[in-house]
Amino acid sequence: MADLRITSMAHDLMAHAQARQEVVARNMANADTPGYRAADLPSFAETLETGAGLKATRAGHIGWEPGRRDAEPVERAAEASPNGNTVSLETEMMKAAEIRQSHDMALSIYTTVSQIRSTALGRK
Repeated sequence: MADLRITSMAHDLMAHAQARQEVVARNMANADTPGYRAADLPSFAETLETGAGLKATRAGHIGWEPGRRDAEPVERAAEASPNGNTVSLETEMMKAAEIRQSHDMALSIYTTVSQIRSTALGRK
């Protein structure tokens, strides 16, 4: 059975959540490092809107390339502490909760599509 586009998109959302979680974890690990500047990845929706990860798959066609993560971490504007660090643990915890929701949504989509495929094939 041909792979459904939504499955690829759910996979990409999971990969984006993983990459974003890595950035947030790095921020938290450097919360006490003098001069460290907090970073974040653009949201998955922003990545799709700006075209990051898009490529021509054939002449006259533009489509999402599964598994491609072109989004680069960007410095997040925040007020610096006296040592020049811009990490706020409260903000990072909120970002981690957002990321978990994105991952859970992608997992739910993937699971639902798998169940629909099984039902369509007559398997439970």
